[in-house]
Amino acid sequence: MIGAFKAVLKRHWPALRLRTILFGTLLFTAALPGVGALFLRVYENTLVRQTEAELIAQGAALAGAAQALWPGVAPGSTDPRPWRAEASTIDLRTTQVLPERPHAVPRTVAPDPEALAMAGRLHPILAQTARTTLASLQLIDRNGVVLIGHEAGGSYARLPEVAAALRGRVRTVLRTNGAYSQVYAFEWLSRASSLRIHHVRPIVVDGHVVGALLLSRSPRALFRGLYDDRGKILLGIGLIFVVLLLLTGLLSRGIARPIEALGEATRGVAKGTGSVPGTPVTAAIEIRALFENFRAMAAAIDRRSRYLRDFAASVSHEFKTPLAGISGAIELFEDHGATMTPTERERFLGNIKADAARLSQLVTRLLDLARADMAQPGPDVAADALAAIRRVADAHDGPGFRVRLDAGAALPLVAVQDSTVEMVLTTLIENARQAGAGEVTIALAQMGGDLAMTVTDNGRGIAPADAERVFEPFFTTRRAAGGTGLGLAIAMSLLRAEHARLTLVPVAQGTRFAVTLPIVQGAGAISKM
Repeated sequence: MIGAFKAVLKRHWPALRLRTILFGTLLFTAALPGVGALFLRVYENTLVRQTEAELIAQGAALAGAAQALWPGVAPGSTDPRPWRAEASTIDLRTTQVLPERPHAVPRTVAPDPEALAMAGRLHPILAQTARTTLASLQLIDRNGVVLIGHEAGGSYARLPEVAAALRGRVRTVLRTNGAYSQVYAFEWLSRASSLRIHHVRPIVVDGHVVGALLLSRSPRALFRGLYDDRGKILLGIGLIFVVLLLLTGLLSRGIARPIEALGEATRGVAKGTGSVPGTPVTAAIEIRALFENFRAMAAAIDRRSRYLRDFAASVSHEFKTPLAGISGAIELFEDHGATMTPTERERFLGNIKADAARLSQLVTRLLDLARADMAQPGPDVAADALAAIRRVADAHDGPGFRVRLDAGAALPLVAVQDSTVEMVLTTLIENARQAGAGEVTIALAQMGGDLAMTVTDNGRGIAPADAERVFEPFFTTRRAAGGTGLGLAIAMSLLRAEHARLTLVPVAQGTRFAVTLPIVQGAGAISKM
């Protein structure tokens, strides 16, 4: 069921611009109070309670006047009940709406004489109040007989609210308004339009209920209230709309525009003709981070593209020479193999074997370089670099070639695999041996959050013109001796994958490389072996 609904929704969901989504979201949020006022009856409920409060105030004033003027009441006597504020008791959402108030039934008892006398005194007051408030006012004696107001002479003793008042309780009820007729086109939206509020208050003299006042009135209509406050409402709507436009503009500058600019830059970078624009100062922090990440990604892609282009050209060049030698030797064998002397045959076969061996060595080193480029640092790596360095030094130290180790008393663990340390150091020592060095010195020292390792030899060194190219793949000065020029490139890639660095340090004599290994955070130092 839910899956089918989602499928239908996805098929018919329109493609919207981000600005439209932002404005629609803000507009919906701003409209929620109005929707709540209309459909949750918040504003209308307030109008109904306001009408009830007015009836309570009128009833309290009129009941107080009746108590003061009641026959036989001593001057200065007061109501013994405690002082308290009467809160509203009706709610359009929860209060039951009773049917239209039934007509008064014929009385079965005579009106109370004291109440009749009181009615004569109170009649002008009730008439003047009804003329001003437009409320229906009725005076009822203690037997439920109506003395003043509509249906005078009849009895309301059977009405639940009147019966409760004659027992000393104040009651307010909602009843259907039988005389209601629609005035406004959308008045059906208002539940209170067809209702009438009935408020009954007892008249208490000397602690006894001697009568009651029945007040009824239609509540203030919702649309009449909106019409009366139309100026304020229209002003509020206008201000809200202006604020929405301003907020949409700000959000657009901070979110929509930067994303559109980034999308345009993406298309340009994909075509190879675009560049990443500057980070907008009005963009959100996340958008700024997205710009910076995209700029770094574009730069990495550009570097990788140049690297692959140059790498492909270098591979093609490196493979072309041995392949050309092998192809030439095969053609000579095909054309003159039968007339070759055994010495010539052995020489050509030796050339083919040498070229094939170089191709095999190139393929192997290329695989090593590919694995180094794709290497990922392991989680929670903590290696004893000194132990790995000592193993390599011991393996190469011997007569005619010395490897000296200069390390501190205690060195911390490094966040680089020991196999990487061994491979890099082996490459540097082998290069030193091939450059004619007779001694290599390895110095270790802690520098801040890194472990610095320098590898210095006393060989013939690297020419200044070649110093900038030593880390390029396939660059070698020993091509005739079988060098591939991939050793330092592989070492550089392995160290870069584990956030370490390899640099060439200029020295007056020999060659010196500096290797910087990150130290494991919080790791303690280990003793020198």
